[in-house]
Amino acid sequence: MHRIMWGNRPAVVAIGILVLAAVRLSADGGSPGPLAQTCGVPPAVAASAALPQFPPGQYPVKLPPVSLLGARNDLPNPFRPGVSWGQLPEGRKWGSTASIAIAPDGKLWVVDRCGASGAGGTTCGGANAGVNPIFQFEPSGKLLKSFGAGMFVSPHKLSVDKEGNLWLADNGGHQVFKLSQDGKVLMTLGKKGMAGSGLDEFEAPTDVAIAPNGDIFVGDGHNGGGAAIGNARIMKFDKDGKFIQMWGRKGMGVGEFDVIHTLAFDSQGRLFVGDRQNNRVQIFDQNGKFIAQWFQFGRPSGIYIDKNDVIYVADSESRDGRTNTGQFALSQTGYGYNLGAERGIRIGSAKDGSVKYFIPDPCPYPYAAGSSMAEGITADFEGNVYGADFLGDVRKFVKK
Repeated sequence: MHRIMWGNRPAVVAIGILVLAAVRLSADGGSPGPLAQTCGVPPAVAASAALPQFPPGQYPVKLPPVSLLGARNDLPNPFRPGVSWGQLPEGRKWGSTASIAIAPDGKLWVVDRCGASGAGGTTCGGANAGVNPIFQFEPSGKLLKSFGAGMFVSPHKLSVDKEGNLWLADNGGHQVFKLSQDGKVLMTLGKKGMAGSGLDEFEAPTDVAIAPNGDIFVGDGHNGGGAAIGNARIMKFDKDGKFIQMWGRKGMGVGEFDVIHTLAFDSQGRLFVGDRQNNRVQIFDQNGKFIAQWFQFGRPSGIYIDKNDVIYVADSESRDGRTNTGQFALSQTGYGYNLGAERGIRIGSAKDGSVKYFIPDPCPYPYAAGSSMAEGITADFEGNVYGADFLGDVRKFVKK
């Protein structure tokens, strides 16, 4: 076994070529990065082929129809296999990304870590300081514009408000930015390079959601998954950036969090919080009053809710301790565990929590690394789904 690091994420992977052979994600278009089709097994590791592997579909342990926490694995998939999407400038390939968002005009916005692989840290520093991380596309994948070089430390998620303004959480720089569609900075919250728990500070903020009245909600933060460190709170500000309130702390109870990874509002103005390390979505009113918790959508890395309250939840991390060698080679406790849940995109209703469809991760179980398939999720006005992958790709799923 080899332990490798992408950013601040450890990934213990089996050595072998099975994963590469078992899934061939389409690369006919788009700009996939070098890890995009590896399922988390880098080619240099896979090529050594030092340990035996089970052929595709023959691993003796099968995922159940429903996970231990109630996430369905057996729902119909009404989409064709995902294809790489988004034509970047010549020579530019996708780095790790957790974010894709649709704007009110139907254009799509994507942010990656300046072409680098990893999370947090300084992915947009050093040799990548001159690389643009923010892109606007047509649904066809045609690039319209890009900008943002030198502005961020390591961008995480980007959202678009009803006026078309961009909101970006820089979890490497511990700041939140409001930007025009031309990249002009309209507002900054937090202190650059200074992690903290004060009312004017963040520690690795992950996402921003804007309420109908313009109030700003920030998920804070990404650090310390499965540990007793790091911020775990929702920060609320008015439209001018004045602090209003916060709620949450580290824990597993109602109103507690562990790695708030994604935020979204439904048509009723309820705030949906992807409480990723707790393998659930929590729902609150805008004053922080708890409404419900849902485990049936899996481990949420990304949430998108459209105008009809169709909810899309991307699960890019659910795993257990197994590897394809048949060994319990991954740690039996800690980060990423959601036993019996298949990775993929679950689609249902934000009104009643029903789950109707499932786009499964084409990477074979048991999963080799900490993340695969979509971390960021959105859908266009035609109902096509787009996933932004930590392994360096953006994929489009078209209805059958």
